[in-house]
Amino acid sequence: MRVLVTGHKGYIGTVLVKMLLDDGHDVLGLDSDLYRRCTYGEDFVHVPEMIKDVRDVVKSDLEGKGIEAIIHLAALSNDLLGDINPEHTLDINWRASVNIAKLAKEVGIKRFLFASSCSMYGAAGDDILDESANFNPVTHYAISKVNTERDLRELADENFSPIYLRNSTAYGFSPRIRFDVVVNNLTAWAYTTGKIMMKSDGTPWRPLVHIEDISQAFITLMKAPKEKVHNQAFNIGINTENYQIREVADFVGKTVPDCKVSFADGASPDLRNYRVNFDKLHTTFPDAGLHWTVPKGIEQLYNEYKRIGLNADDYEGVQYKRIAHIKHLLANDELDDTLRWK
Repeated sequence: MRVLVTGHKGYIGTVLVKMLLDDGHDVLGLDSDLYRRCTYGEDFVHVPEMIKDVRDVVKSDLEGKGIEAIIHLAALSNDLLGDINPEHTLDINWRASVNIAKLAKEVGIKRFLFASSCSMYGAAGDDILDESANFNPVTHYAISKVNTERDLRELADENFSPIYLRNSTAYGFSPRIRFDVVVNNLTAWAYTTGKIMMKSDGTPWRPLVHIEDISQAFITLMKAPKEKVHNQAFNIGINTENYQIREVADFVGKTVPDCKVSFADGASPDLRNYRVNFDKLHTTFPDAGLHWTVPKGIEQLYNEYKRIGLNADDYEGVQYKRIAHIKHLLANDELDDTLRWK
């Protein structure tokens, strides 16, 4: 298939594009490239692209290019980043997403895969939640995902199939690494400082999924028969990969030598507390191929940190932390107050 990937230069996008190409697809990218100076290690695979803010996409960007499906990853993907200006999060993650879907429908692109999030379940306690569960979002990022799913459902018809991939909290190595997601974060702290720095009390539950498994799920659902996916949501993850954060810390401690658990100042229970059921995905697509586990992912991260040579200055600097990097670009007058390049 010929597929447009928005956010193709991001944390997940750089991994997904390679996997799409390896699976035989023709890929076009669209990205504002806010993190163009944030490549970690080797460069990634490049494809034909449009460097453009998703808020500025127009009909001519999509028509006449032979696009058969859109995988829409582009978003402000960080709860703290979303809090800089909640309206930016809503404009980019919600309103722009719906606009792109409307334009796609107008030009005859039949399949629209939306990178949603299990964070929509929010403060859910110890219940194990399937796709029918109520939403209880506690961040602007999660609210933006709820709003987008709601509005995309209204666009669905016999000629346009939106699909909602509710991804678990991502982890894993990428050329556009993020150190603000929990598994990457704890492993980096342990490797660079000898401490496993806990920012909560460790009790919250969180479903976790490797970015290669997220990418595999996108490819599987993109190719699936319409009747199996049309206007449906799928939780993306594996049932055995629901963990309390303190369990993740224990796994890190077993992988990274000579490190110990340390609690950040003010560490307290996290409102984001939820466990998720993934039966629908694996029953509908028994050969989907998701296979990563958190211990295996921590080992991958540790080996990559050693290979490339992660140090505390890299980890604590502005290059690989999303919110710090955006604030740096704003302070240097490289972005305007709408987060567009000047």
